[in-house]
Amino acid sequence: LDAIVAPTSSPAGKQGPGELDKFLGGSSSPAAMVGYPIVTVPMGFVGELPVGLSFIGAAWSEPVLLRLAFAYEQRTLWRRAPKFLAT
Repeated sequence: LDAIVAPTSSPAGKQGPGELDKFLGGSSSPAAMVGYPIVTVPMGFVGELPVGLSFIGAAWSEPVLLRLAFAYEQRTLWRRAPKFLAT
């Protein structure tokens, strides 16, 4: 096993008076808690909002994670320049 691949977090939700962000969890916290490397790349969009895909590896596996993440990113080309959205 070279890496665990999972969505980085749930898509962002509306925020404002009377509205709460509906955070459903993510994959970055467990990796951070145990000190394992993680790299995140664009995975697509929910509406106009970007969502990420995380590659999590064992200790000292950064070169492998970077190769995997770079290959995924180059194959999918999901990244778009950021922009401000109307509220």
